[in-house]
Amino acid sequence: MRRSGLRRLGWESWQAIDPDPLFVFAPRFFRAAYIILEVADADQTLDPRIYIDFGKGFVPDEEIELKHTRDGIYVVSLRSFGRVHHVRFDPSSYPSKFRFRAYIAYDEKSVRAFVGKRLRAAARGERAAPLCEIIARPGAAELSGVGARVAKVRGATPHFEQVIAMANHRFAGAPAWPGERPAVSFVTPVYDAPALYLDQLLDSFRIQRAGAYELILSDDGSTSRETIDWLARHDATPDVTILRAERNGGIAAATNRGLAAARGDWVGFIDHDDALAPFAVDALLETIERAPQTQFVFTDEIVADAQLQPKHYSLKPAFDPVLLSGVNYVNHLSLYRRERLLSLGGLRQGFDGSQDYDLLLRYTRGLATEEIVHLPYPAYLWRRDGKSYSVSFLDRATAGARRALSEHYSVDGAPAHIEPARNADLHRVRFAPKEDAWPLVSIIVPSRDSFALVSRLLDDLTRRTDYPNMEIIVVDNGTKDKNVLDLYERTRAAHSFFSVDIVEEKFNFARQVNRGLRAARGDCLLLLNNDIQVIDAGWLKEMVSCLAYPSTGIVGARLLYPNGTVQHAGVIMGLGSVAGHWFCGMPGDFPGPMGRLGLRQSMAAVTGACMLVTRACRDAIGELDEENFAIAYNDTDYCMRAGRAGFRVIWSPFATLYHHESASRGSDETDANIARFRREQDALRKKYDLAAYVDPAFNPWYSRDNAALRLQLLSSLPQGRHFRV
Repeated sequence: MRRSGLRRLGWESWQAIDPDPLFVFAPRFFRAAYIILEVADADQTLDPRIYIDFGKGFVPDEEIELKHTRDGIYVVSLRSFGRVHHVRFDPSSYPSKFRFRAYIAYDEKSVRAFVGKRLRAAARGERAAPLCEIIARPGAAELSGVGARVAKVRGATPHFEQVIAMANHRFAGAPAWPGERPAVSFVTPVYDAPALYLDQLLDSFRIQRAGAYELILSDDGSTSRETIDWLARHDATPDVTILRAERNGGIAAATNRGLAAARGDWVGFIDHDDALAPFAVDALLETIERAPQTQFVFTDEIVADAQLQPKHYSLKPAFDPVLLSGVNYVNHLSLYRRERLLSLGGLRQGFDGSQDYDLLLRYTRGLATEEIVHLPYPAYLWRRDGKSYSVSFLDRATAGARRALSEHYSVDGAPAHIEPARNADLHRVRFAPKEDAWPLVSIIVPSRDSFALVSRLLDDLTRRTDYPNMEIIVVDNGTKDKNVLDLYERTRAAHSFFSVDIVEEKFNFARQVNRGLRAARGDCLLLLNNDIQVIDAGWLKEMVSCLAYPSTGIVGARLLYPNGTVQHAGVIMGLGSVAGHWFCGMPGDFPGPMGRLGLRQSMAAVTGACMLVTRACRDAIGELDEENFAIAYNDTDYCMRAGRAGFRVIWSPFATLYHHESASRGSDETDANIARFRREQDALRKKYDLAAYVDPAFNPWYSRDNAALRLQLLSSLPQGRHFRV
C-alpha cells in the first residue's frame, strides 16, 4: 500500500489534508479474490471514489463514484474483473477525518461473513449501520444481496460518448436543410487564433446538418501570420463567411460585424478556441420546432482540456434570472433571435470579458418563462487552457460583469450596488427598501417545552438580529415546563411585539403553523423552528431583500448543522424518490456546481425550518395542508403550490443559520410515526407524480438517488424545458 494527501492520527484514524487524498493497493501480490475497504465514524459526509488499474495505470475519467456516507463498506471483486494490478481509493475531495481499514478475502463466504458481522453490530447499537456497495464486472452474479451494485464507470467522458451515441441514433441520416438560407448563423470573433484551433472549430461544423448553419469568422485585425494564412486558405469554404477588419477593435466590435452579416433567423456565438458537439445543430433545431414561441435557447456544455478532449460537464438548471444575477451560468451555447439582437444593438463596448453577460441580461429582460428554453444537451465543447480573455483578465471581466448587473438592477436610474459573493469572483446584488422602510415580519415559532432551545432562539431574535420591524408569535401545543412559561411571561413584559398562543393538542406541525399564520399581522410571515440558532445579525434583512426579485413569494435560508456542515441548501423534488436536501452533510464552504451553493437561486422548494412567505402568497395559496402533510413535507407541498400559482421560491446563502434539526421533537422511530411518514411520502409522490418529475433547479443528467451529484444515463435525450415547477 501507498498513500498520499493523508495524515495518520492513530492505528486506524486518518485525516485527509489536501483535495486529492488516496490509498493505493496492489492486490495481485496476495492473489486475493476480493478487497474490502471500510470507512467509519467520519466527521462529515465523504464523497469516495475508486479507480482500477488493469495494467495501463489509473485513467482519471474512469472513476467509480460511490455513494456519499460517513460509514461505508466497499467490496471490489477482483475475481470478476480478471487481472487487476492496483486499486486506488480516494476517501474524499476535501479535508476530513475518518477511520479506515482494508482487508483481503479469498472467497465469497468470507465477504458475506464480514458484512454480516458489521450489520449485526449495527443492529445491537454498537456502531452506525454501514452503507455497502459492490464493485464488480457488469453482469457478474456474485455477492448478490450483500450490497448495492455500482456501475463500473461514471465519469463525464464515457457518459458524454454515450450521450452522443444516443444523439446519433436520433438524428443520423437527417436530410439536408431544405431552406434557401441557413436556420442558424454562428458568429466567431477571431484574433491571432492558432491554426489547430480553427481546424478543430471548422471540423466540428462539418459534421453538423448540411445547409442548416453558416459559420461567420469575423477577424479582428489579426497580426499572426499563422492565422492570416489560415483565413486566406479557407476564404471559399462552403457555409463559411470570413470578414476582415483593418485593425483590432475588440470582441464586441468583431462580433457585431459578424451579426450584421448573419442571414439566419437565429444567431449563436462561439469562441475561436471552442467547438460544437456532434448533432448540436439538430438538437437545437428540434427544440425550436417544438416550441415556436421560443426567443432564447441555451444548452449544457462539456469542458475540455487544451487538446479539446472532454473532461467534465457544466450541467445547468432551467433558466433562472436569480442565479444569473450571481453568475453567468448560461453561456455556452446560446441561440438568439436575430431580429431581437439587432434591435438591442448587439454587444456593447466597455464590458470587456463580460460582454456576453451584459447581452444576456439585456436580451432576456421582459421575456416570458415560456419564451426561454434550456436544452439539456451538451452541445458545446469549451476549451479551458487558461488562455481565454476572461481567464487572463479576470479582474477586468469581473468589473465588467458588475457594471452590467449594476445597470440591470438599477432603480429609478440609480445603479444597484454589486459586491462579491461568497466566491469573490461571483456576485451579490444588494437590495434595500426605499427610505429603509423594512416591512413588518411576523415570526411564527412552533414550540412546546424545550427551554434550552426556545430561550436561545428568543434571545437571538431580540438581541442578535438587526431587523427593525418584527413581531414574534410562539404557537405552543401544550407546554408544562414552568421555566418555559415563566420565559414567555418575561419576554412578553419586555417586548410588546411578542405574543404566545398555547393550545394543548396532539402534535400536528401544519396545524400549529396555521394557527400562527392566522394570528400574524405582518406583510411577511416567517416560519421558524425553535431549534434555529442565529449566526449573523443581518440574516432576516437578507431574506426580506430577496423579495426584490420579481414574483417572489417564498424565501429560504442556508442552514448548517452545529458542526458546520450543510443541512439545507434547497430542496430537490424527486431526490431520494420523494424530496431531499441536496449536498446535505457536505462541508459548509463546499461551492457546489458553478459555485451555486454560494449564490442566490430559484428552487422548487425550501425547508419550513426557516421560510419567509409574503402576505400575497399566503392569501393566494392559503394554509399548510393539515390532513395530508401533518408532520412531514407540508413545507415542500406549500412551495410547490406557490410555484404552480406563479410565485418564485428563492434560496439564499447570505442568510445562514445553525439548525439543531428536530432537537425538540424526540425520536420519530416508532411504528406509528414511521407509518405516518410513509403515508405522507406516498401522498407527495402521487400529488406531484415525482417518478416522472424533473426539478427545474436540477439537471436531468444527474441521478436522484444521492444528495450529491452523480451522472446517470436516460432512456432518451431530454427535451427542452422552462423553469416551471
